[in-house]
Amino acid sequence: MEKTYLNIELIFEKLTAFATKVLGNSISFIIALIMVIFWWSTNLFTSNNMHQNIGDIIFGTTFLSLFIIQKSFNRNSALMHLKINELISSHEPANNSVMNTSLKTEKEIVELYKEYIETEDTVDEELDNALKEINIENQI
Repeated sequence: MEKTYLNIELIFEKLTAFATKVLGNSISFIIALIMVIFWWSTNLFTSNNMHQNIGDIIFGTTFLSLFIIQKSFNRNSALMHLKINELISSHEPANNSVMNTSLKTEKEIVELYKEYIETEDTVDEELDNALKEINIENQI
């Protein structure tokens, strides 16, 4: 059962990655723009209902905004990943397993997150112990 779930999850992740690339593509925006202009030209001049025309304009503008926002998000996300990868690779003791996390599955990302939470808890405990020792030494 878990293997089936993991396969479905992997397929879904591939589908969302594909959809993200398609929606953030300039050609997709141009195709959508042509479709919206065609839709507006056929519906706006043939309909006498002002509310429907306003709704169509708002809907078309919102539809086109989706492509613009996705393109911007893809660009910013790629820049952020590049900068993070640069910082990780320049820091010698850094764990390289966090590089290219955009290529990892959600399950792998959650496992990395849990690993870092455990590491953070261990570091916090060590710092607390060190502070207690310093306080004890200062009191003597």
